[in-house]
Amino acid sequence: MKLTNIPVISHTNTILLSADLTVHHSSSINTLHKLKVFREFIVNLKQALMAYAFNVFGIFAGSIVAYFLGVFQIFPWAFIIYPPILSARGVIGGLLCGRLSTGLHLGTIKPSFLKNTKSFNLLLHAIVVLTFEASIFMGTIATIIFIGSSGVFIPELFFNILVVIISTMALSLFVISPLAISTSFLSFKHGLDPDIVLYPVESTISDFLITLLYIGVLNILSFNGSIGRYLLLLMSLILFFSTAYFLIKDFREEEFIKTIKESLLTMILVSLIINVAGSTFGKIAEKVEERREIYTVYPALIDTIGDVGAVVGSTATTKLALGTLKPSFSSIKHHYLEISSAWVASLIMYCIYSALSLVIQGVFNIASFFSFTILLLFANLMAASSIIVISYAIAIITYKKGFDPDNFEIPIESSLADSITSIALLISLIVIG
Repeated sequence: MKLTNIPVISHTNTILLSADLTVHHSSSINTLHKLKVFREFIVNLKQALMAYAFNVFGIFAGSIVAYFLGVFQIFPWAFIIYPPILSARGVIGGLLCGRLSTGLHLGTIKPSFLKNTKSFNLLLHAIVVLTFEASIFMGTIATIIFIGSSGVFIPELFFNILVVIISTMALSLFVISPLAISTSFLSFKHGLDPDIVLYPVESTISDFLITLLYIGVLNILSFNGSIGRYLLLLMSLILFFSTAYFLIKDFREEEFIKTIKESLLTMILVSLIINVAGSTFGKIAEKVEERREIYTVYPALIDTIGDVGAVVGSTATTKLALGTLKPSFSSIKHHYLEISSAWVASLIMYCIYSALSLVIQGVFNIASFFSFTILLLFANLMAASSIIVISYAIAIITYKKGFDPDNFEIPIESSLADSITSIALLISLIVIG
């Protein structure tokens, strides 16, 4: 009988084969996981870039400032209150965007102008009240800072600063807020994440429009004498009486009062913070003098850093509300996709801003592009890293304290972003030149 040689598989070989298969299977899983993470990163990066692309309007806003430098020079305080006006509008818009995003995700707000929820209407009323509060706080602090730095006090100084700020902010309610609401509804209906898209789009368009409104108000004040002042006073009074009406009408509404109370402290803190940006911008203006590319790029720079913080903070806020993120600072490692995509997108946009501002001012060449881009990226590294940590920390702390993060997160982050970016730009100008 012929015996067939049958290979014998030892126990050791079986274990080794099983181990090889396990390692191969584990390696395949890791590869698939990395591919999935990379795809998610690309999706987030694309959405962030799409939203940040609207920051090009910030370049246009800066170009308007550079073109109308003469109007700014008529009033010595015009440079100082310009960043606070941008910031204040960003704070109000940020609060609106944060509440809209969370409300749309949770279903407490419908993506429709008609027959919307009570929460939506109370939010709009609160925005009007907070706009007036922010204007008063900001105008008062800006006046004190200007008097302290210049040593000059003119009786009508406080009146001029206050009516310019209130009038500009009042006009922004009628022009900018409807655009923010429309953007939130459209993005939500088309399957985009409002946390990533909404605030960047709103903040950039609002910077362009608020700059136009601000320069228009300054022109009214400078060229129309008493008639111009009375017109600005009328607009200020309209906002005042609207604020009084909503306070009387909604003072029994718990949601309205909660928003006002929580946001009041925020507005006071923000008013102090954003005037740092104003003072810093005044120093930047002194240092750069006629370097118009700096004025051109400035609104886009502060916008983009605000957007980075808003994306990081708003997505964290939504995750906290949905229970998908633990309220601890160590959980930031589970938020790395949103952080990395937001930051990389900002670096790409800073390079684009560098080229656009130089082209617009007619001073573009390879050497100037390289040196200006290095200056801007250096500022980005300082500002973006700071605002990411701050924005995430604010979301966690306010959530732990039981406050609504949307009442604190974007407002404080937005004002800090403007001040931090201004300081980072000034440091870059000093270090790099």
